[in-house]
Amino acid sequence: MTSIVIFGGSGYAGSHIAEAAAVNGHAVTSVSRTEAAAQIAGVTYRTGSILEDDVRERLIAGADVVIVAVSPRGSMAGQVRPAIAALATQAEQAGVRLGVIGGAGSLEQTPGGPLLAESEDFAEQFRPEAREMAGVLDDLRARTGTLDWFFVSPAGDFGPWVAGEYRGEYRIGGDVLLTDEHGVSAIGGADFGVAIVDEIETPTHHRARFTVAY
Repeated sequence: MTSIVIFGGSGYAGSHIAEAAAVNGHAVTSVSRTEAAAQIAGVTYRTGSILEDDVRERLIAGADVVIVAVSPRGSMAGQVRPAIAALATQAEQAGVRLGVIGGAGSLEQTPGGPLLAESEDFAEQFRPEAREMAGVLDDLRARTGTLDWFFVSPAGDFGPWVAGEYRGEYRIGGDVLLTDEHGVSAIGGADFGVAIVDEIETPTHHRARFTVAY
């Protein structure tokens, strides 16, 4: 059994990761700024913000893995990147593995090509958060030391509007957007959650980014 702390555990990505981890018998703590309206059996819920140093320190104590599934939008814009940087230092000191769910915007459209967030079709209102999360990835890649981290970019279509049904399948890629034979890049929440728990249970990506899609 692995002790997993999820910041943003009541959100779309976080709740699916929490559910998949709880189903597999892990000790899961979900952290959110307000009390979670819907709660999953087997998950412990705590209120707190990733922006607070004492909250981060207290909640990762004794954890094996800490996951960040927090979006830098609204009042959180501009604050998530420095909070993750601080959390990364705390996680390294505590010997805790760090996983960050970072969005698709920082993926390359083609190998070595421009980022998805810079494409004409990328929604303008989401560019700032995509750029902030790309900065988080840059920060992690620039780190020296012993921190074991992974950064995950879901497919281009990911969220409650394309939730779909659980398929029990997914593909893993690297820095380039994954698409199917029809040019569609998508992943359902349940399958994404399973992919993250699979990475936690069988660590494959160390100090690296990967992407998940059908």
